[in-house]
Amino acid sequence: MIEDLVVGFGVRLPFRALDVAYARSGGPGGQNVNKVETKAVVRLDVARSPALPEWARPLLLERLASRLTNDGELIVTAERHRDRSRNLAAACARLAELLRAALTPVKPRKATRPTRGAKERRLDSKKRRSGSKRSRRATSWDADET
Repeated sequence: MIEDLVVGFGVRLPFRALDVAYARSGGPGGQNVNKVETKAVVRLDVARSPALPEWARPLLLERLASRLTNDGELIVTAERHRDRSRNLAAACARLAELLRAALTPVKPRKATRPTRGAKERRLDSKKRRSGSKRSRRATSWDADET
């Protein structure tokens, strides 16, 4: 039995909070791949799991919205390895990493202003670009020759 999943930020999920299932894998395994279910499918009900702290639930629902099902479940699969236990460990590690990334506080952006040199370089490049485009333009005496 796998121990609790330590996410970080004071969040620790008991293994019983996860729904684990196995399926046939498309990964390595030779002829064995058609007989044995080695792909690990781990589900966490983010919307209703009592294992998640109340402060973390809205944060996870917002930041993982694109990865959640309509029922609010986060599904992670692993099928790289040839045996169940390694795939289960890989899926749990990926789940913990996803949760950790979603719970990491967003660093506020510090407003900065462009330096004088940066402004001059930008204007200089704009002048050069407009000059090269101006040189490609048809002049009035070019139009008369046609």
